[in-house]
Amino acid sequence: MKILFLHQNFPGQFKHLAPALVRKGHQVVALTSRVEKAQKWQGVNMVPYGWAEPADQKHHPWLTNLNGALHRGATVFKAAHGLAQQGYLPDVIIAHSGWGEALFVQDVWPNARLGVFSEFHYMAEGADIGFDPEFVLTNAFGEVARMRMRNISMRLQLEQADMALCPTDWQASTHPAGLREKITVVHDGIDTAQARPNPGARVTLNGVTLSRADEVITFVNRNLEPYRGFHIFMRGLGDLLRRRPEARIVIVGSDGVSYGTAPKGGGTWKDRMIAEVRSGISDADWARVMFVGKVPYGDFLSLLQVSRVHLYLTYPFVLSWSLMEAMACEAAIVASATQPVQEVIDDGETGLLFGFFDAKAMVDQVERLCLDADLRAHLGRNARARVLERYDLQTICLPRQFQWVSDLAGVSVG
Repeated sequence: MKILFLHQNFPGQFKHLAPALVRKGHQVVALTSRVEKAQKWQGVNMVPYGWAEPADQKHHPWLTNLNGALHRGATVFKAAHGLAQQGYLPDVIIAHSGWGEALFVQDVWPNARLGVFSEFHYMAEGADIGFDPEFVLTNAFGEVARMRMRNISMRLQLEQADMALCPTDWQASTHPAGLREKITVVHDGIDTAQARPNPGARVTLNGVTLSRADEVITFVNRNLEPYRGFHIFMRGLGDLLRRRPEARIVIVGSDGVSYGTAPKGGGTWKDRMIAEVRSGISDADWARVMFVGKVPYGDFLSLLQVSRVHLYLTYPFVLSWSLMEAMACEAAIVASATQPVQEVIDDGETGLLFGFFDAKAMVDQVERLCLDADLRAHLGRNARARVLERYDLQTICLPRQFQWVSDLAGVSVG
């Protein structure tokens, strides 16, 4: 079977599924803007589509996201025509709907079955928008209307799709009621053979070697920003350092923005929050804070394996892989009591929860775990068991993804 993936940053959420389909004997192609020339990745033929952000255009400000999605969809439409002219005819197309790439592909291949990864649908209430009062735009006219416009391209792709995937029940619940019936909830999957406990783990970061003998407290974001609670974490950092005088605080994450917006006035959220809290932290304590940026995956897993307590915060939004990878490594988790975190963390069973905005409660929970080795071990074991039971790549998620592709295609993928 010929299977085409569409993802601007391929493989993204398809990093396990796409090569697994290759191993089952299928011809897999990915259209992506991640590469500049055709190449192979784990048997997948990656075909580039040239992409440049639209510039110097006049459109209503509420249409900025939709305009970008239309441009990307049109770019993929043109690239798809090029493949069709070469005789390429996919049986199945699987696309992430977040950037508009699948908007027009059925006009090129009307008989191909279309499945979309529909990760999230923005809502005026009950999710990320308006959740954090510190960043609510008090005088911004039309924010709800802007949000509706942001959803249009994702909704259009979901309406066109034959079937859809979503990684968590809560994220699926954000979609319009009439379209939820198309969605199958299957997580991307956690490779628990890689993400596993290792009592002998060691990792060297910023010239410092850490092991399980050290009191390591970890905080991980793709980018350090408010959507993932970086501002709350930083406001509790001084108290945490004072209470835990032997702890090393290791902060993983880049300085960009994945979600939300950059700080007003420029700069990074990292610099903004350091400027806010640094005067309340002694030089000796600050020396125990390690900003390590983005680290290689092997080092990242080793860091989770030596972590004594792992902190995770998020607005009600999409769930990070890093939380489940930490759970798979048997890390003791302290996390915000927000969705979809509460779908995987039961307070007192697979981790400890606290109110997102309560930095003191966050530090209280971290200190509680630092002082109680038995509780850490209990939560860590239960956390890994939860991942094995619900989110294990090989035994749970890939088989369900294969079934989804089979249902989408109307034939077994093997």
